Amino acid sequence: MGIYFVVALRNLLQARRRTFFLGAALSMVAALLVLLLSLAQGLTDNMVHYATTLASGHVNIGGYYKLSPGDVAPLVQDVPKIRALVKEEVPESVMVLDRIRGWSKLVSETGAMWTSPVGIDPAEEGQLIAALQPARESAYRKDGGAATPGDLGKMGQEGTIVLFASQAKKLEVGIGDQITVVAETTRGATNSGDFTVVAIAEDMGMMSQWNAFVPKSALHDLYRTASDTTGAVMIFLEDIAQTDTVLARLQKVLPARGYTVLEHKAEPFWQKLEQLPHEDWTGARLDLTTWEDEASFLKWIITAFNGISFFLVGVLLLIIVIGIMNTMFMSVRERTGEVGTLRAIGMGRASVLGMFLTEALILGLAASTAGALVGGGLALALDAAAISVPSEAARMVLLSDIIHLSAQVAHVVGAVFVFTLVTALSALYPAYRAAKMRPVTAIQHVS
Repeated sequence: MGIYFVVALRNLLQARRRTFFLGAALSMVAALLVLLLSLAQGLTDNMVHYATTLASGHVNIGGYYKLSPGDVAPLVQDVPKIRALVKEEVPESVMVLDRIRGWSKLVSETGAMWTSPVGIDPAEEGQLIAALQPARESAYRKDGGAATPGDLGKMGQEGTIVLFASQAKKLEVGIGDQITVVAETTRGATNSGDFTVVAIAEDMGMMSQWNAFVPKSALHDLYRTASDTTGAVMIFLEDIAQTDTVLARLQKVLPARGYTVLEHKAEPFWQKLEQLPHEDWTGARLDLTTWEDEASFLKWIITAFNGISFFLVGVLLLIIVIGIMNTMFMSVRERTGEVGTLRAIGMGRASVLGMFLTEALILGLAASTAGALVGGGLALALDAAAISVPSEAARMVLLSDIIHLSAQVAHVVGAVFVFTLVTALSALYPAYRAAKMRPVTAIQHVS
């Protein structure tokens, strides 16, 4: 094997110009793959972070109440009892809280929009408050007036509302302005309440377009619901990988405790609000979901991005494969005399095959390792730079206001393995042709 390595290395150095250009192309594609994988992982991280911050726990016990078959409201009753059950049956949980879900119209002096107000208890929402960042006034004011800092510490206090920058921009409001929230109660009546904007938070991707935060008591008043009802009990686990295990356990425990549980569907709660009025039942039923279910409407972004990325890398890889095969055929043709002489003095076909494959493996391993490391380094550098995304459409797709790349060791190792393997397979046929060469061919070539 040592002889193969020495001969292969010598041949690569002799054709150093060709080796350099082919290796550089291979390195660039490997670097691109690592960058795209890091960006895809960043998108996934953003989706998990924002979903479990704004809209969902790792596992959720939601519910629906139907006063008549055609009406439905996202309500869970007997919340203290359900929270006690969770504490007993889910020892893996590190935090349990509940939030009220709604669908209301926000009205300002100059605009209006539909959104999903979330009723919160600030005593339970330390993680949410810590995750929110005050928005720059230029993000929501056209006139760029004097800065008026908001106070996220007042979040959830009576008579207050916290908006995101895109909502404040559409409603043309700032800190201290009044907003009216108009909602329809479970009995079909229209109710409204006035709230003061105490803080405006930076947008957190697509999910922040529909959430605004108000005190729980305010939504109880708007929807005329009892104080022991909520929208969902959210369970946060120490290890997110335990999500499916906990979900399966609760699917058995809750019916055994006398609760009626809807069949599990991997959809966010608001999509079910459109389906349930067509089902012929009344009363209260629970609905178990995971963070993936509540964020399922965002998965198309990651799926589309991965599809485009792999198509692009695939096209570039095909070009590299053709280049490698052409290079190896040229190498075989240029070294016909050498190969024939080696065959004439007794080198077997397997040894000739191994010599050319070793050459391809060295090229593939060295070039892909260099490219993957460069790609990983660039991903870390770009992530550390926290580059802002100026386009609102791009922020919606990237699920963040900054470009987030999450480089993983597995990305680098995977890229090196894939490109080394592809290089070896691309060289297999030319190497096989060289191994089949008869000694007489070399004699005729030399003569």
